Amino acid sequence: MEADFSVELGRDDPVLEFPWTDPDRKFAYFDLKRQPELLARVEETKQFSELGEFLRVVNSKSSAVESAKCDAWHTEDLSPEEEIFGASHKMAGYVDLVFSKEDQRKSFLDHEHFSKRAVELLRQTPETPSAVEFITRRAFYLSELQTLEGYYFTVYVSGYGDDEGRARQNWGIALKLVAHAVLQLSAAPHVS
Repeated sequence: MEADFSVELGRDDPVLEFPWTDPDRKFAYFDLKRQPELLARVEETKQFSELGEFLRVVNSKSSAVESAKCDAWHTEDLSPEEEIFGASHKMAGYVDLVFSKEDQRKSFLDHEHFSKRAVELLRQTPETPSAVEFITRRAFYLSELQTLEGYYFTVYVSGYGDDEGRARQNWGIALKLVAHAVLQLSAAPHVS
């Protein structure tokens, strides 16, 4: 598995408002940490059960994070950097993750430490045609009383294969490995 982390805090980089709302009301935020039964309403999990299992794990009580957004897709349009996998298909997705504790949401160091440790753990896993990237980005946490400025992660996970089925299988394996790393790091004391 290829694993890496990066930071995107520039003016034009993505920003998350949490909890988010869709102005067109096509999509909705579901608090899966506190209401796990809402997982059945996440549209992407109906097509991709692997994503549903990942969301179940990262929103569990033993996880230090919770999900904010997600998406998944299949493509045959691979970048030159992805040629190392020798594949013609990619199954990919992302999940935006936030720390559950407010003090960690504000801490860039906690985000950096978590990303680095996750990548270290994932680089120790068996070699698979898959890739993951943790990206730390800016977030605004909204409440009735105030808006808190902090950070969040976008975690991109991709699986590669000679056909859609094999790419999806490798993506599912990668999602399980990332979920396991999240739980392992959640059990360790955090750095503030």
